[in-house]
Amino acid sequence: MAIQREWFEKDYYAILGVPATATPKEVTSAYRALARKLHPDANPGNPAAEERFKEVSAAYDVIGDPDRRREYDEARAMGPMGGMGGMGGAGPFGRGGGGGGGAGFDAGDIGDLLGNLFGRGGGQARGPSQSTFGRGADLEADLHISFLDALRGVTTSVSLVSDAPCIDCQGAGTAPGTSARPCSECSGRGVLDENQGFFSFSRPCPSCGGRGQFIDTPCPGCRGAGVTTRPRMVKVRLPEGVGDGKTIRLKGKGGPGRFNGPAGDLYVRVHVDPDPTFGRDGDHLTVTVPTSFADLALGADLKVPTIDGDPVTIRVPAGTPSGRTFRVRNRGVAAPSGTGDLLATVEVVIPTHLSDEERQAIESLRQASSLAAQAPAGA
Repeated sequence: MAIQREWFEKDYYAILGVPATATPKEVTSAYRALARKLHPDANPGNPAAEERFKEVSAAYDVIGDPDRRREYDEARAMGPMGGMGGMGGAGPFGRGGGGGGGAGFDAGDIGDLLGNLFGRGGGQARGPSQSTFGRGADLEADLHISFLDALRGVTTSVSLVSDAPCIDCQGAGTAPGTSARPCSECSGRGVLDENQGFFSFSRPCPSCGGRGQFIDTPCPGCRGAGVTTRPRMVKVRLPEGVGDGKTIRLKGKGGPGRFNGPAGDLYVRVHVDPDPTFGRDGDHLTVTVPTSFADLALGADLKVPTIDGDPVTIRVPAGTPSGRTFRVRNRGVAAPSGTGDLLATVEVVIPTHLSDEERQAIESLRQASSLAAQAPAGA
């Protein structure tokens, strides 16, 4: 369990504004809302918003990951002195350890425990902490696709302009042919240990700012930042039946972390273009079938278009009212739970131009309808 000291100091649930019992969906929704509000692009020149954005991103990096969230909850419940208890009986060291110096007591066990608890790894040297370099920002992009592509699923690409690892130095920040120089004060670890008697804590190295290294010859392409802003294309695989407004998360496709730190995520919002013939109601497709008064009054077999281009025939009984919907099974949207239906609504079309024969026929119908309405009941 890679427990960080910050886990005991910061309430990530409070930072995201959600209760500890929040579902993964609630956590993600809260994070996205805060990220959109606090993103540096939406708050240029606002260092407070940028700092808050970093804090929210760090919180989601833990709470948004099921495994890390479980470790975080367990660590918070245990507390920074977790499991040490009263040092008596069969304590957390797996032995019958009594008081200090008793039989079976090994101070090295406690050192290892606390070293792991606060990220010191039992006192062994290690490279700079991943959190030192900083996780990249989460990004958002919009993708417009056709109605048919949404139904069938498609692999496409989304274009965006964002930070990306520098091509010249591959994100290292150093000029080609050179390398970074380890910090002599922290031996390249990025942190310094503070011994307080029996306990040891770590803090960022003030000399290198927690990076663990110095760049003497910066890359000319990125000026030592390790990233540059440029257009890029990201491939997106959209599942069959993706709906309008759906957000697809591409892990690790967001902004790059500084100096080869972990990349953020890319959230792609899907916009489905409307179709001139078909509509959508959940997993069902909808279509309007224009017809005549005569077909509905007398009954008829009507052709109904389908999304695959193979029309089906429905039987409309005599006396069907305009606006009635007929269901064609398994001709809708393919979904994990099964394929939806095609909902065909018949609708009378009123002609705007009539031939002499049509006008005469309609006049005759109106007269007949009027006489039928005037006839006494039972006649």
